[in-house]
Amino acid sequence: MSEILVLVEHVEGQVKKVTLELLTLARTLGTPSAVWAGPGYSAEAQAKLAEHGAEKVYVADSADISDYVVAPKAELLAQLVSEKSPAAVLVAATAEAKEIAGRLAIKIDSGVLTDAVGVGDGLVADQSIFGGGVNVHSRVTKGTPIIAVRPNATPVEAAAGAGTEERVSVTVSDAARAARVVERVKEEKGARPELTEAAIVVSGGRGVGSAENFAVIERLADSLGAAVGASRAATDAGWYPHQFQVGQTGKTVSPQLYIAAGISGAIQHRAGMQTAKTIVAVNKDPEAPIFELADFGVVGDLHQVVPQLTDEISKRK
Repeated sequence: MSEILVLVEHVEGQVKKVTLELLTLARTLGTPSAVWAGPGYSAEAQAKLAEHGAEKVYVADSADISDYVVAPKAELLAQLVSEKSPAAVLVAATAEAKEIAGRLAIKIDSGVLTDAVGVGDGLVADQSIFGGGVNVHSRVTKGTPIIAVRPNATPVEAAAGAGTEERVSVTVSDAARAARVVERVKEEKGARPELTEAAIVVSGGRGVGSAENFAVIERLADSLGAAVGASRAATDAGWYPHQFQVGQTGKTVSPQLYIAAGISGAIQHRAGMQTAKTIVAVNKDPEAPIFELADFGVVGDLHQVVPQLTDEISKRK
């Protein structure tokens, strides 16, 4: 089978869940090979990648790759594409990886697809476009397909691969050194999962009513081990930080379960969450657009419904 390159997302040497999803997807398309870029590689990381199907692990752990902004990773992938002639390159649909994908496409003169929620036979990608208003099937017609896949689009399934390590040296060009990372500030990580990678997301909107009332949303999220999201109306009102905004101008999520409480379902918000596997909506307005998307809907006051739901979940633990 043809080789599929998968760019590894990692933090402090820990392989992120989205990489395991990409390896699972790559196994359906060809033979997965993981590409590790930057410091932090370890035997533990190699074992994790092999456990989820990586037949090879290309390791370029030079500090040069992480000392400069994104460009060196694009050069590394371009070098591997030239040497290995893979059938495709898969990356996560994160802000950084999508920029890498764009730079790589220019370097190897290939087409690129972003925000895919699935990839099937013939490397045909499923995409949600035009603010979520249209679902399309897309295929790259020139060069080596580069596809950025949304986190949570593929369930993780372990399947042992050889995990054969191959060291790769890459010379970072002067152009790639134009933007240097001069400082890193570690964000304090809370107990909740990261929004774009969470399997469950609970979001609150205008119907929450105030910043203090977001505690109701947080309690439900914590009972489910979920991330907390918010609509643009809620973040613009200052009720919740902007980094948790879900929508076209916020973050795009594709969890297994998305609970929208007090969110009307404007197109801006729907564009950021409508690819969720199961959508549950709670809203007082039976005509709210969110019910058009919802798999399950509750017409009612979230301040009555959500606490009852939280209590019931807690009882069943």
